[in-house]
Amino acid sequence: MLAQFVLFDGFDPLDVIAPYEVLDTAGMLTGGAVRTELVSAEGAREVAGGIGTVSLRAVTALDPARADLIVVPGAYGELPGDDEDLTDEERDRTIPAILGRTLGTDLSRLLDEALRRDGVTVATVCGGSLILAMAGLIEGRPATTHHMGLDLLGATGARPIDARIVDDGDLVSGAGVTSGLDLGLYLVERELGPRIAHGVEKLIAHERRGVVWHERGLIPAI
Repeated sequence: MLAQFVLFDGFDPLDVIAPYEVLDTAGMLTGGAVRTELVSAEGAREVAGGIGTVSLRAVTALDPARADLIVVPGAYGELPGDDEDLTDEERDRTIPAILGRTLGTDLSRLLDEALRRDGVTVATVCGGSLILAMAGLIEGRPATTHHMGLDLLGATGARPIDARIVDDGDLVSGAGVTSGLDLGLYLVERELGPRIAHGVEKLIAHERRGVVWHERGLIPAI
């Protein structure tokens, strides 16, 4: 299984590194059943994260024809607050602005291709689901994001679910930043089985949190 982790200018480093390490560790425990790559829409390049001087290097281009799993992070930046009180420079550094700039790259087209391709799972951490929603790729589909972005997720066409992990088949989304660990462990369990997931959990000393939401079963009365 090839897992590609998307980088874009202003990405949140923990959104990437947490699930990357989980999947990479799963590859180690299985003798290479999982391979991991850092990618960007533009190809190999140094990609600046949203935190200070933190950057990561994309080794190749995002390629839905090669990938089995594509993980899309959110952004690290300033909270929007009241737009009327922000200068243009401050507004440019807000998380919605950073996420919105990805729409001007080839990322939207590649993610659309991924969601249309059989056998590819697209997973998101934090604001990664907002990238898909803002691009009109997950209209009407259940997804989650950071709790402060749930209203925006709904306003951009998705069905916001206030859960740590939401599994909608080929779309699996995680909530806030640290949910990347839980997302990674869940994907390992789903794709490789609970024994490998448990082994990774023991190695990284993290117990998965929260019930994974699926659109099935009884509906709560209250």
